Amino acid sequence: MKTTFEIIKNARQAAPVLAASDTGTRNKALLAMADRLEEATGDILKANAEDVEASREKYGAVMIDRLMLSEERIKGMADGIRDVVALPDPVGKVLAEVVRPNGLVIKKTAVPLGVISIIYESRPNVTSDAASLAIKSANAAVLRGGKESFRSNYAITVALKKGLADAGLPEDLVGLVEDTTRASALEIMQAEGLIDLLIPRGGAGLIKSCMQNAKVPCIETGTGICHIYVDASADLDKAVRIIENAKTSRPSVCNAEEVLLVHRDIAGKFLPMVSARLRDDRKARGLVPVELRLDAEAAAIIDGTLAGAQDFDTEFLDYILAVGVVGSVEEAVAHVQKHSTHHSDAIITEDRAAADFFVKTVDSAAVYVNASTRFTDGGEFGLGCEMGISTQKLHARGPMGLAELCTYKYIIEGSGQIR
Repeated sequence: MKTTFEIIKNARQAAPVLAASDTGTRNKALLAMADRLEEATGDILKANAEDVEASREKYGAVMIDRLMLSEERIKGMADGIRDVVALPDPVGKVLAEVVRPNGLVIKKTAVPLGVISIIYESRPNVTSDAASLAIKSANAAVLRGGKESFRSNYAITVALKKGLADAGLPEDLVGLVEDTTRASALEIMQAEGLIDLLIPRGGAGLIKSCMQNAKVPCIETGTGICHIYVDASADLDKAVRIIENAKTSRPSVCNAEEVLLVHRDIAGKFLPMVSARLRDDRKARGLVPVELRLDAEAAAIIDGTLAGAQDFDTEFLDYILAVGVVGSVEEAVAHVQKHSTHHSDAIITEDRAAADFFVKTVDSAAVYVNASTRFTDGGEFGLGCEMGISTQKLHARGPMGLAELCTYKYIIEGSGQIR
């Protein structure tokens, strides 16, 4: 068993090899990684079954779904790596160029960050997603998954390392931390001079810990208290379809809707539609109904659980939806700004002025008009898979794809100029 420090140090030593490589070499490695992943399907499924069995008593059905792999999901992971191959290489792209009066040619050029670490929970597919994006962007990756998915992550990493070796690249370019205690997470956070960027991808507790303890550069990725506001002018049939998708298509992910706001003028008609679609219809189809946690005004219209003090500030990651009634788009925006985690928020409206006001004043990484928040995803945005979704404003914001895993430097070409 390698120590966390050894894994980080080895990644740092291997990183220059990848930085000096060309696009073809990295793409060859990615294709080999995808092939090795599919070849290891049996080993990965066996490891995953052990993880799932060990987690059943601790986690509910929604979280178990995040953890569970299948042949189809592993194939999807491999295909995701192949999709990254098809993406343009960001490394070496000239972002800006200027020729000075003295003849100096100054090029602002994209370059890899170096060593990227990601701390994540539950979802084993993040292992292959993160590794493939790192390799494509010429970065080494130090991965630290959760205890609940360690066996799965380890089996996946073994396959990915074989793919790197097949392409003649150092296996240490992808390292999985084997210590799943908090000590290893803290060691990553404080690995100054060894890790160039840390991306926490998980719950509020993990992200808070990173923001408080990290001595390395850190991206604040989203807990997602995502809102949908249904305006007075909304097409109600369209709205109820969007809400059903945003809440129920996969409630355990950060871009799922957690709060519904409804304009007072339509609440009497629309809230019963929501209740029927999310509760009655789902129950009739044998699906999990959504628990509605209602503010006082919504509770006077439909039955449900009266919302508690924290329900509009909670990322449920479950079949639970906080519901409130507001009197205007301005009131809706004020509510969003107070309670949102600045991940993804949406307005459903046929009023262009209301839509424009909402998108200009809601300060979130992704702001939607007449669409589900579930689209906040690297793949859906055409970026390939993603490292995470940044809810901060500096360096990266929203889904983090290949471009966000690069920094830049100025390359200056001269012919003997002196100052």
